[in-house]
Amino acid sequence: MATPEISRAASGNAALVVEGTGPLALVEDAGRFGARHLGVTQGGALDWIALGWANWLLGNAPDAAGIEIAMGGLTLKATGRMAVAIAGADLGATRDGETLPANGSFVLEPGQVLAFDQPRAGLRAYLALPGGIDAEPFMGSLSTVAREQLGGLDGRGSALRIGDRLIAASVAAETREMPCAMAMPQDEVTLELVTGAQIAHFEGASLFAAFNQAWQVDSRADRMGVRLTGPELRCQLGGMISEGIPLGAVQVPPDGQPIILLNDRQTIGGYPRLGALSPLACARLGQCAPGTSIRLSPVTPHQARKAYLQQLALWR
Repeated sequence: MATPEISRAASGNAALVVEGTGPLALVEDAGRFGARHLGVTQGGALDWIALGWANWLLGNAPDAAGIEIAMGGLTLKATGRMAVAIAGADLGATRDGETLPANGSFVLEPGQVLAFDQPRAGLRAYLALPGGIDAEPFMGSLSTVAREQLGGLDGRGSALRIGDRLIAASVAAETREMPCAMAMPQDEVTLELVTGAQIAHFEGASLFAAFNQAWQVDSRADRMGVRLTGPELRCQLGGMISEGIPLGAVQVPPDGQPIILLNDRQTIGGYPRLGALSPLACARLGQCAPGTSIRLSPVTPHQARKAYLQQLALWR
């Protein structure tokens, strides 16, 4: 998060100018916390692991703001010499037409063009700049939430537009090499689910189907949630009072088809839940294209927390 002093100093730093935009290129960081009681949702990078690696490659904090590039189509021109890093989906990134690795850091010289084409593996790539992105945070975050008109470069939740300038928050960058490969989802993906909430009210046959049959990612998927299609799940609850919704909550509406709620979700909901995906599973789901086969695997809170802490430890 930039202080006013840092912001003024950063105004002379190198920038990336948007020359072409794709379906959805958004400024995202770790998200906006501590405001759900006000009806303000979390936001933040869907694949927080990919954003973390992009930042790590430049020596940034893992939660520094970067650009989430969904489906490609983004073109940027450098105004000055700048180290940048990308991680996550392979969107066919090029530098002046030269193919770049899907995960790595590199230097852009003044006038060079960085372009993202279309998905080859995964859906979302993340672009990091030295120190993050210099912009004014709202409620402690730059994360863009279009529905609530919050965050982003303009503070109103807008996606990147032609002419926008992405200014690096720092001049220097500690470039590193990627220590491991980032695997993108293939034909079938396993998502860990911490059971809880109203799971005891689902019929036994439904619970067996939920964890032993495959689901498909539906085309009705966005940053708010992902609908799964598959066996019809039945819950014995006739109704319930709306309650707070955590990241990854697996809600089951009356049609019996689960909806997994993600970063831009509503803050409360009244459908029964099987539980919630683990943080790592949420990141994995953010890279799953419609039609991907999904299997849900129950885990304990301890197992989910251990895997989460292990991921954070890699960046230290």
